[in-house]
Amino acid sequence: MRHIEIMDTTLRDGEQTSGVSFSATEKLAIAQLLLKEVKVDRLEVASARVSDGEFQAVKKITAWASENGLIDKIEVLTFVDGETSVNWMIEAGAKVMNLLTKGSMNHLTHQLKKTAEQHFSEIAEVIALARSKDIQCNVYLEDWSNGMRNSPDYVFQFLDFLSTQPIKRVLLPDTLGVLTPRECYDFLSQIVQRYPNQHFDFHAHNDYDLSIANVMEGVRAGVHGLHLTVNGMGERAGNAPLASTIAVLKDFMPEVETSVVEASLYSVSKLVETFSGFRIPVNKPVVGENVFTQTAGIHADGDNKNNLYFNDLMPERFGRERKYALGKTSGKANIEKNLQKLGIKLSQADLKRVTQRIIELGDRKEVVTQEDLPYIISDVIDTNIVEEKVEVINYVLTHSKNLRPSATLRVKVDGHIFEENAQGDGQYDAFMNALKKVYLKKEVLLPMLTDYAVRIPPGGNTDALCETIITWEHKGKEFKTRGLDSDQTVSAIKATQKMLNLI
Repeated sequence: MRHIEIMDTTLRDGEQTSGVSFSATEKLAIAQLLLKEVKVDRLEVASARVSDGEFQAVKKITAWASENGLIDKIEVLTFVDGETSVNWMIEAGAKVMNLLTKGSMNHLTHQLKKTAEQHFSEIAEVIALARSKDIQCNVYLEDWSNGMRNSPDYVFQFLDFLSTQPIKRVLLPDTLGVLTPRECYDFLSQIVQRYPNQHFDFHAHNDYDLSIANVMEGVRAGVHGLHLTVNGMGERAGNAPLASTIAVLKDFMPEVETSVVEASLYSVSKLVETFSGFRIPVNKPVVGENVFTQTAGIHADGDNKNNLYFNDLMPERFGRERKYALGKTSGKANIEKNLQKLGIKLSQADLKRVTQRIIELGDRKEVVTQEDLPYIISDVIDTNIVEEKVEVINYVLTHSKNLRPSATLRVKVDGHIFEENAQGDGQYDAFMNALKKVYLKKEVLLPMLTDYAVRIPPGGNTDALCETIITWEHKGKEFKTRGLDSDQTVSAIKATQKMLNLI
């Protein structure tokens, strides 16, 4: 099998996503996860000379990588600027530079205003200096895709020159994301065949939503490495996404292999989502919240009958599990799947009534979670399936200018009354801090809040019902609770009371 090198550039090209900036500590945490658990081959972590913060981040990463024998996997984008980038690399402790050069006559003529010979001469000087300082060199041909379209003679003149240089890899970016899959194959196969002893990486952008198709054609054409980003982050429409690419290569291109651990892709995706503040679309392949969720009742029914709606993208491959959504398209099979997980069995007549209530809630655009089912069952069929062991009896929430928000609450737990007060960064945070004091007396650790989503119907009515859905993690299991009220904080408290009874 042919090994394809995976170079992750989330920390460099991915950070060019509008509004995203990782701290030095966040960059280090992402780098550690990508190299130690996801096991990508290489990391491009920064651009030289950008800022002091970037410099400090690279120093943190290179120090850790040196201690762990991984320094050759850390790469930095540099520039044709004499000694400047090379000196920056030395001070930052980095050993591999990805030199940015001009891969099209258009860029060379209008941006640098130089001849090919002048550009090549300056590149050779930087490479020679880097090698004398024991820095390994790779070379980017910026705008290479347009270069192949409009000035192929220049591109091949450039590659002829690079074949004489002491470099390890040539990096070919579709800088503006303009290539079609056919062009991608044609251009890359020409180059790979003409320079059989050179290592070529392909760097795809997603402006036309063709990055995965282009990656497949690049691999088919014979490239040796791919540049990818977690969650497809990057400038404009982003880069080729890591998770989708790995799944596609594994399932559709059995002649190649990578070192990437599929089971770690979801965890790094969530970490990058948290640090970037850049939410993953719920329908994003492999890592989106909904991609392993069946919504239509007919699909759940088919899964009960020889897994009729399964494909090779099994959630377990990526450390995830299949779910069955509850809403207006839910059938009895969806609801039965959720009841099984809760250990609840209903008669067919009761199941039909519960199904109808869930459909009604879905019609009103309310989100129904698995943890809501016992409450719906209690309401619909008048049973005491939910035992309310915890009740928030009273609370006072205050918010004043230039003073920290505070909360005082009285809560009944197993028949005992507790009263506590606390401050916090917001009213709900203050409420949770007071609640933690109560449970500290009981020596019980509360679940960790991992996500907090608020849904308010459009239209601008201030008395509209607000729906708060909170995701919790408890003893290795993740679950959601939902609260509904005209006040956002109160709806969150209602969702929290459900959580307290569930645990």
